[in-house]
Amino acid sequence: MKQKITIKTIAKELGVSTSTVSKALKDSHEISTETKQKIQAYADLYNYKPNSLALQLRNQKTKVIGVILPKIVHHFFSTVIMGIEEGANKKGYNIMVCFSNESYKKEVETLKVLSNGSVDGLIVSIASQTLENKDFNHFKGLVAEEIPLVLFDRVVDEILCDKVVVDDVGAGYKATQHLLDNHRTKIALITTPNHVNVGALRRQGYEKALIESYIKTNKKLIVEIDENEDIKPQIEKVFEQDIDAVFAVNEIYAANAMRIAKEKGLEVPKDISIIGFTDGLISEYSSPSITTIAQHGFTMGKQAVDLLIERIENESELFKPKKIVISSDLKLRESTKPSS
Repeated sequence: MKQKITIKTIAKELGVSTSTVSKALKDSHEISTETKQKIQAYADLYNYKPNSLALQLRNQKTKVIGVILPKIVHHFFSTVIMGIEEGANKKGYNIMVCFSNESYKKEVETLKVLSNGSVDGLIVSIASQTLENKDFNHFKGLVAEEIPLVLFDRVVDEILCDKVVVDDVGAGYKATQHLLDNHRTKIALITTPNHVNVGALRRQGYEKALIESYIKTNKKLIVEIDENEDIKPQIEKVFEQDIDAVFAVNEIYAANAMRIAKEKGLEVPKDISIIGFTDGLISEYSSPSITTIAQHGFTMGKQAVDLLIERIENESELFKPKKIVISSDLKLRESTKPSS
């Protein structure tokens, strides 16, 4: 009996991408005649049959958009959902929101369920564990099957789909430069592990601002938070160093830094300045209120859903991935000293 094969099997055997196989089997003009003949011959030999039920389900529009987020606790993701929902509803779509809880396995399973006809397209921010594993085959499979996909915030270049991101390098630079302008020179950075690319990019901006001010990066002033462990003790370590400012790459880290500073008898902003990321309620109502980088999550969600619906409703157009970069703003509050 001949083996049961899939698009992935054909791609592996012939040394081509799954996208090439998918397009060749649809007789796409983008694939050369020679490659199409080779792929179609192999598919015929092994009696390859596409999943007709899945195809039928996908060809029937549900007017539902799937959204997969890493977690719910961050204010940023809640504002993104609001932007997605408003943009979707205006164009007659509803949204279905799921959470990966930073798990690679759950992300794979959720994508599999949603892409089998439950939704017309997907908007996703990649789970931390997926970024750490560097295994993106579940996303590449969606692209190969031409299921509309938009990635936002946490994205990777090797997944060929539309993307919406914040200028994270520029935002990290902006935050650090504000502290430098206020005569802070011993600036601690509280960030994510390096595999979470948004944190890594914000770190690049931080280091760029320091270099331009002729300040050498001190690795002892940088802490990468492992969120599987208690956050507070990890942040406390940086307060053992001689610091006069803290830049935290999200709101939760900034709030923890504020709490620890107070526990150590430091007055904010007189003794130490603190700046965070994401303009949420925690930043606004902390005492003192926290200066922050506003990410414009609502705008990001709106842009993401507009891109996705454009892709859903114009399937016949030649696919050229788009990348939208949204700039951020510095929101000045009480936790940083005013420029003198």
